[in-house]
Amino acid sequence: MESTKLKRPKHKGSPKLFNNPILEKLTHTHISLPLIIFGVISAALVYYGVIEKGFEAPAMIGLFLAGLFFFTFIEYVMHRYLYHIPATTPKKQKLSYTMHGVHHDYPKDKSRLAMPPLLSLIIATVLFIIYRAVLGDYVFGFLAGFLIGYAAYLAVHYSVHAFKVPNNFLKILWHHHSIHHYREPDRAFGVSSPLWDQIFRTMPRKAPNSQRAAVGTSIDPG
Repeated sequence: MESTKLKRPKHKGSPKLFNNPILEKLTHTHISLPLIIFGVISAALVYYGVIEKGFEAPAMIGLFLAGLFFFTFIEYVMHRYLYHIPATTPKKQKLSYTMHGVHHDYPKDKSRLAMPPLLSLIIATVLFIIYRAVLGDYVFGFLAGFLIGYAAYLAVHYSVHAFKVPNNFLKILWHHHSIHHYREPDRAFGVSSPLWDQIFRTMPRKAPNSQRAAVGTSIDPG
């Protein structure tokens, strides 16, 4: 049983998730805030790695790209296995809806297209501790790339929900994500890239030409 059912989403409004006004306010995030926060943190990590730890540019670039690539894998795994956990109990159903189901119901709620910065900063801190224990000083380049990967994911995700499909090579991302929302919620989990869907065979199934044409002209078809 999927955590989110394929149903017609609501294109207006923003549902209340918590009775506590503070918690409720924290669930709303302007997209610019995490982009700025993690952009600055990533720049600081690279600066510290180069200036204080003495990493040369080729090494830092390699670590950065490795972290960026690793994020695309984590993005896929999180979306597929955590955000779409089977809602087999009321608690799992509530957790699943709060984390991700609400987004499927209200895909145009732009204030809920990013994780609350406080929570994402806590997770980033935990990741720094884990990666530092495993990678040592290499963490500065690797985590910088990982966090930029997260920021890029947020930017792509916001764009595909907020803007019309572009007439260029990026339109594949709009089409891919619209299929996940409107046709096959059990497939097309990659947002910033369909790479891992290709690898793990969760690419969208083939559909009739008429259906393929209808899905993907907009991420939020009316």
